[in-house]
Amino acid sequence: MALIALAADKGSPGVTTAAVALAAVWPRRVLLAETDPAGGDLVYRSAAAHGGPLNPNTGMLSIAATARRGLVPDQLWDHVQPLSGGLEVLVGLGIAEQAAGLAGLWPTLGSAFASLGDSPHAPADVIADCGRISGDTPAVELFTHASLVLLLSRTEPEALARVRDRAAALAGKLHGGPRGAASLANPVIGVVLIADTGNAAKLASQVNDMLVHAQTGARVVGTLADDPAGAEQLAGRRRGRLDKSLLIRSARKVTADVYQQYGAAWSASAQAQQGQAQQTQGRAHQGHGAGG
Repeated sequence: MALIALAADKGSPGVTTAAVALAAVWPRRVLLAETDPAGGDLVYRSAAAHGGPLNPNTGMLSIAATARRGLVPDQLWDHVQPLSGGLEVLVGLGIAEQAAGLAGLWPTLGSAFASLGDSPHAPADVIADCGRISGDTPAVELFTHASLVLLLSRTEPEALARVRDRAAALAGKLHGGPRGAASLANPVIGVVLIADTGNAAKLASQVNDMLVHAQTGARVVGTLADDPAGAEQLAGRRRGRLDKSLLIRSARKVTADVYQQYGAAWSASAQAQQGQAQQTQGRAHQGHGAGG
């Protein structure tokens, strides 16, 4: 299983909306983590499963004290709240100033998120809403533990130029430099476009060609519908059949494509890690027996 990190460079492409939409249709159990250092939005826009508001003090804020003593992946569930639709979320910080309490803990969180899929008790993928990123945002420290980093972008020329440059910068930071088509590295850097459904396929192809030509190391992995009405339904501010919305239908397509392309590799990686852990435990038992 995997950690999938979502982020954007600038503007408001709707990272939180995209993260919720993808998590809502994810094919396996998933934990949605609001890891934006600037603060989370779900506590203001979503209701808890019991019908009342989410508790802003249970989530990233409460996990800080636990993580300073070390963090076992299963401990993440102690800080999770279910939304009214059943989605399990780790509520984000209230304000940016609270991010100081997580200083130095981002790698610990990243490791716990990435390892949650190997939990023998409650395995899950993690979708992390990292918000807007820049060169010095601490949320980037999660990316080294991710299987997939998704950069969201709208399709205006300036937005595409920024996502191209941000992808190249991330490739330099995570992979040691730009890479061509034959040498993609982990974590995979993908781009998700927020676009009108009518010309989404053509735009995706054009933007993918741009990313390849620029040797960014990134690829377009899909498009989400630019669907304000669907976003309002997802946030509970508008009535209607959410499952029929363009937003959710496009989110299903993105998740299906992502799993078709990367799911087998994630499962194989998790199995390999479990095998290595079992071998290590076996050698430890043998050594203990020989010493006794």
